[in-house]
Amino acid sequence: MSGPHGDPGVSGPDEHPGVTGPHADSGVSAPHGQGRLRVVVCDDQELVRTGFITIIDAQPDMVVVGEAENGEEAVRVTARERPDVVVMDIRMPLLDGIEATRRIAGPEVDAPARVLVVTTFSMDSLVFDALRAGASGFLLKDARPAELIAAIRTVAAGDSLIAPAVTRALIGRFGERLRPSAQSSAALDALTAREREVLVLLADGLSNAEIAMQLVISPETVKTYVSRLLMKLGVRDRVQAVVLAHRLGLAS
Repeated sequence: MSGPHGDPGVSGPDEHPGVTGPHADSGVSAPHGQGRLRVVVCDDQELVRTGFITIIDAQPDMVVVGEAENGEEAVRVTARERPDVVVMDIRMPLLDGIEATRRIAGPEVDAPARVLVVTTFSMDSLVFDALRAGASGFLLKDARPAELIAAIRTVAAGDSLIAPAVTRALIGRFGERLRPSAQSSAALDALTAREREVLVLLADGLSNAEIAMQLVISPETVKTYVSRLLMKLGVRDRVQAVVLAHRLGLAS
């Protein structure tokens, strides 16, 4: 994150082999958060992890119930604490964040966790894999603290979130895989005016809740529109829909 808790390039995992902070993996489940959002923070850089924890714990509606410095620990802490949101770095020792995400949020998990991936822009080649593994959102580490908090709330509410800068990275790297075709153009013509509105707002990086507010409809209605437009466009998820919308020239 930018500011005093930003990613300063602190030493790697070999120099801090065990988490020793107040949310360390002690094997004992933390008490429930009295209605607050329960968050687990996973990052191998201690200074970054501590910065995230400080920001999150300062919120009256959030509490950090666990932390992890590697993917194996992330899986273990998540299974024990059953948090509302897991804030996950990608590049970690023992087990990387993508595989950890797959184990706690993948399609074969009975009770998948909601994962917000927060990592550096240089990792854009891994964005697609992380979202495929089951991540609900992707945020860059240079985002402001307020954006981190908003992203956690968005993911906790069941919405997906892709930062606009991440969308640009996806387009640059994966756009060739989703070239507009005559079929996709025809499918676009088959969208209703409202479905097209929702697609444009998706491409602009808005969450379901934000789309609902802008269009003055319920979040449940937005989810219905999203499901319909995914089916009509022949794409598997909102990530592909966003990339295709940019390729079709619908996004600003």
